[in-house]
Amino acid sequence: MSTQSRAQAGRKPRILVVEDDDSMRRSMQLFLRGRGFDVLTYASAGQLLREENVEAACLVADYRLGVQDGISLLGALRARGWMGPAILTTGFPSEELRSSARTAGFDLFLEKPFQDHALINGINRLINASYHDVF
Repeated sequence: MSTQSRAQAGRKPRILVVEDDDSMRRSMQLFLRGRGFDVLTYASAGQLLREENVEAACLVADYRLGVQDGISLLGALRARGWMGPAILTTGFPSEELRSSARTAGFDLFLEKPFQDHALINGINRLINASYHDVF
C-alpha cells in the first residue's frame, strides 16, 4: 500500500528502524512514535529480513549492524521488491561511505549524532516526495 493510500485509510505511516545499539534504537522508536508514526524496530538486519512481508513508508538503518551492514540490508530489501525511501545513519562517516550509500539507493545520509529534527524532517520529506534524489 502506498503512503498516500495508507494515510487515506487513516493509518499511520510505518517506519522501520534497524539499529544495533539498544538505547539509540529505543530513543528513535519513542521519538518517532511521539511524532505520529507506527514504528517497528530491529536490532539486526537479519531480524528484519526474517519478516515475510515488509511494508513501510521508510527505512532508517544504521550502517554498522554486525554481521550484515545497512547497505546490504537495503540491497536485500530491494531484491525482494521493497522500493520505499531509505535513510542510512552512521557514526563513522566518510565520502566513500556516502557514495556507496547513494549508489545502493539510500535517499539520505545522516551522521551520528544527529539532531532529532534532521531525522524527522528527512523522513517527512522522503515519504511526501515524488522523487528520491535528496542526497
